[in-house]
Amino acid sequence: MTDTTESRSDATRARLLEAAIAAFAEKGFNGTTTRDIAAAAGVSPAAVYVHHKSKEELLYLISRSGHDETLELIQKAAASSDDPATALRAVVRDFAVHHARGHTSARIVNYELNSLSPEHRIEIRGIRHQIEQTIRDLVERGIHTGAFDTPDARIAATALLSLGIDISRWYRDEGDWSPEDIATAYADMALRIVGAG
Repeated sequence: MTDTTESRSDATRARLLEAAIAAFAEKGFNGTTTRDIAAAAGVSPAAVYVHHKSKEELLYLISRSGHDETLELIQKAAASSDDPATALRAVVRDFAVHHARGHTSARIVNYELNSLSPEHRIEIRGIRHQIEQTIRDLVERGIHTGAFDTPDARIAATALLSLGIDISRWYRDEGDWSPEDIATAYADMALRIVGAG
């Protein structure tokens, strides 16, 4: 295969992924057909199967990419400061901005999990567990150093994650708040959730 053919193939795969994101966001995974995706990408329905095994594989690729990106973002922010309050502020701020700016794909990543195959669902749940554990470890670090005063690190971590995840459900670009406005407010709320001094 020549470089030109490979680059055309890569471009088609990328177009199909973008079309799948738009279609899944508009109609949901179950309401979207491969014809919908192909039409939005400007290719024939058969071309979907040339580049991807199935509609579910497209969902998996979107989900895997979104979760990998989120895990990297969370781990980097959690390690950004030795002070648990400063690190938590960075985590929540970055997580909120990420979910607001990428609200369309984040909605698919967070709300179409049950449409994944059992094998893919297990894999994605493993990444989600790492994300949750990173937050919980940060909250526990804050409790141990006396920076946070909360009775249950697991519940606090779940509440913190829910704040960010839910942004993708309601955020719209034309709304009153910028991603940064939300991030600042959520970072302040996060410190109250964990009982920061």
